[in-house]
Order: sequence, then structure tokens, then C-alpha cells
Amino acid sequence: MAETAREFRERILFKHSQNPFYDMDESLLHAPLSLRGAERDVGLLSVKPNVISINTEKTHDGLNFTQYMLAGSIAGMVEHTAMFPVDTLKTRMQMAREARGSLHSSVVKTFTSIIKAEGPTGLYRGIGAMALGAGPAHAVYFSVYELFKERFGGNMAGHHPLAHGAAGVIATIASDAVFTPMDVVKQRLQLPGKSYKGVADCVQSILRVEGLSAFYASYRTTVVMNAPYTAAHFATYEAVKGSLQELFPERTSEENLFVHLTAGGAAGALASVVTTPLDVVKTRLQCQGVNGAERYNTSSIWNVIKTISNNEGPKALLRGMKPRVLFYTPAAAICWSTYEATKSFLQTFNVSHN
Repeated sequence: MAETAREFRERILFKHSQNPFYDMDESLLHAPLSLRGAERDVGLLSVKPNVISINTEKTHDGLNFTQYMLAGSIAGMVEHTAMFPVDTLKTRMQMAREARGSLHSSVVKTFTSIIKAEGPTGLYRGIGAMALGAGPAHAVYFSVYELFKERFGGNMAGHHPLAHGAAGVIATIASDAVFTPMDVVKQRLQLPGKSYKGVADCVQSILRVEGLSAFYASYRTTVVMNAPYTAAHFATYEAVKGSLQELFPERTSEENLFVHLTAGGAAGALASVVTTPLDVVKTRLQCQGVNGAERYNTSSIWNVIKTISNNEGPKALLRGMKPRVLFYTPAAAICWSTYEATKSFLQTFNVSHN
């Protein structure tokens, strides 16, 4: 029986996968008549004399830049929505005026105080600003990360923590430029009182009273904080994920969720502890002047650290560490699991539509 065009294509791809230097031109001599004398696509390969062109529109896992943005956006929205109450606790604790004797000196007391005074909805103040910022910021975050991870060789076999860390740092610099203005609005709305009526009123008030620069007063601190956070986060995530996949190679497909949850959780926990003091500085800069909070003459990180240490003691720089770890450990696990699940869905979608 004569070989069909489909059988011929599959034979060529199989032989080329076994031997990259397989002579495709010679194989055309034995091709079905319908394939001779013309250029034919063979999957991602085009058969031309002595030329093999690769489709570069998609990266190593078959997704394009737009699809990375979509996956990242979904992951960011799921993560921040699920963990928003814990983020509110962190913000309240970091803005407490006194480290000792305050009603807001512990996670439990802060939670109880909010429920008694404001009800459950108090835990969700500012969620609108989060929704406006988290989606676009995470779209930029993950798409830039995947792009530079590919360029830095992070997708090659083995562990490449420097490549993953460097790609993560570039990604956070880009995403923080998108998220910081809405993060300022979110944190101000999370504070008690009725200083603002909502997202729009907060934005207008900041522009009218403090000017556009107020939205980026903490940007330098955010980048300085998130650069080591992200480097540690991505390097830890990729290392733990790779180790787990090596330990369970025959069960990787069955335990993907476990792998991503474990790796993401470990990365979030480690990175959040290391960067807590800078997160306190960021929160103080973003919420300065609200409800009588102290204002700073400069956005200098060192100046804010000295002011907090002198007025409240060095321990104040660690305030909010517990809710920060409680936030980032499950948040990172949720985010990575959602991101990888969305990527898997899009990969299946691409295959079914090719």
C-alpha cells in the first residue's frame, strides 16, 4: 500500500527527532507524488533545500506573549482576591503607631478589631483598586519573566537559579511600574476611617492634594524590596519544582498541582520573611498623611528606616511579618498553580486549533 502524506510527515518528524542532521531532502525522493516538487509544511518545520526554518512565534512551551499575559493576569486576580483579607491585616499592622501595647499588635487582635468595628466588609476595603491593578501588573510580570527566562537560558536542562532570578528582577521592575499607583490607592482605602469615598475619590484627592508624584513615592522602595524578593522567589520556585520533578519523574503529570503548590509556597515563605522591613517602609510611604499618619520629607529608604527606628524601635520594622508570611505562602502557591493550570489549558487549546 502506498504511503500517505500523513504517514510520510510522521516518519520525517520521527527520524528528525532521533537525528537532527537527518537528510530531509534525500527523503523527499521517496515521498508520495503529491508532495514532490513543492515546499510542504511538516509540523513546525518547512522542507527546503538545506534549510530548516523554526517557527519562533511561540516559545519553548508553545505559548505566545499574549497568552503569557492572559495566564499571568488570571493568576494575579485569583491570588489577590483569595488573600485580600490577609493583606488588609498586614497593612493595618504596619501602620500601627506603637509597636507595644497597641490593639493592633497581633494578627488575632487586628482581625478581631476590624470585625467588631467594621464588620466582615472591613477586610475587603480597597479590593476595587486591587482588581484594577493586579490583573494588568501580573500580565506584565509573567510575560516578561517568561520572555527573559527564555533569553537567559533558564529553560535549558538543569537548574539555572541566576537566569531565573535575573528574569524575575526584570519582570518585577516592569510590573511594579504598572501596579504601584493602584497599590497606593488600595492601601489607603484599607486603613480605618472614611478619608475616601472610594477608588475614584481617592485618586482625585491624591492628585489634587499631593500631585501625580504621590502615586510613585514608594516606587523606588518597591523595586528595591521586590528585586531581592523576586530573585529569591523565582530561584526557589524553579529549584524546588525541579527537585520534586526529579524525585517523582514517573508521577510528574499526576502531581503537577502538588509540585506547584509546594514550590510556590516555599518560594513565597522564604522571600516574604527576607523583605519585611522594606515592605514596612513601602507601606508607610504609600499611606503617609492618612488618618494622622506621619509624613516624610523624602522618599529615601534609609531616612524612613531611621525615623521608624527612632520613634518606635527597630522591632517596628518587622511589624506585619506574620500576616505577610501568611499571605505570601498560600498566595504564591495559588498564583503559580493557577498560572501553570492556565498555561496547560492554553497549550491544549493551541494543539486543538493547529
